[in-house]
Amino acid sequence: MNKDIATPSRTKEILKKHGFSFKKSLGQNFLTEPNILQKIVETAGIDAQTNVIEVGPGIGALTEHLARAAHQVLAFEIDDRLIPVLEDTLSPYDNIKVVHEDILKADLVKEADYFDQAGPIKVVANLPYYITTPIMMHLLDSALEVDEMVVMMQREVADRVSAQPGTKAYGSLTIAVQYYMEATTAFIVPKTVFIPQPNVDSAILRLVRREKPAVTVTNEKEFFRLTKAGFALRRKTLWNNLLHSYGKDEETRAWLEKSLEQAGIDAKRRGETLSLAEYADLSNALEANKTIREE
Repeated sequence: MNKDIATPSRTKEILKKHGFSFKKSLGQNFLTEPNILQKIVETAGIDAQTNVIEVGPGIGALTEHLARAAHQVLAFEIDDRLIPVLEDTLSPYDNIKVVHEDILKADLVKEADYFDQAGPIKVVANLPYYITTPIMMHLLDSALEVDEMVVMMQREVADRVSAQPGTKAYGSLTIAVQYYMEATTAFIVPKTVFIPQPNVDSAILRLVRREKPAVTVTNEKEFFRLTKAGFALRRKTLWNNLLHSYGKDEETRAWLEKSLEQAGIDAKRRGETLSLAEYADLSNALEANKTIREE
């Protein structure tokens, strides 16, 4: 067994060897606790048949734990200074490919050609705090079907993704993710096990793809537009939010009123009290009644 990268002493040794300094703009915080990394791998249920995509491998601490358990690992690293570091630290492993590219610009279907056998694709990563949401949405919207994600993020963001209706954390991000995936927080990671130490604790979020979306909608694009509209002004009623997003002219008001009535939703409620199913009912009613607005 190779000596773990993820210990405070080895991490500092690697950083010193390569003269590496952290870039705050890239949200770089390296985990230095092997037991937590092993727990992440176990949470993801990775075995010799699993293909893994990692985002932001850093110096390879999580990457090596993934490589030990998985069939192959495809890691995306944006920081060119880390490419030679990874070539060094991951040299004992022959089942890892490091791609020097921004994950948000990557053609995931094309890059996944690296995997030489069919098998479940799982994303396992310590996501940079500053672009956690865009990365998650990029992975969910990709033509590459990801079966499961086990990702580390700021605890507050994990709470938002796994939130229930009526709670402070519940919002359009909750709906956007839970539409495709079942979300649960697996465990909390204290800020003390990182170099440099972040200001807040992290959480490991487990997202498992549903066999079909959580709700049935007639127009997916309009459904997501509606859910964003519902949370546009947090303290306002659903009615005020809808007028703010769709317009206040007579035809729009008539369209909204009829659709709310058809969906059985009280316009005086706040957007955060509506469940996914209620947003779907309202979205479908808006779609069915759209001719009112067009007249």
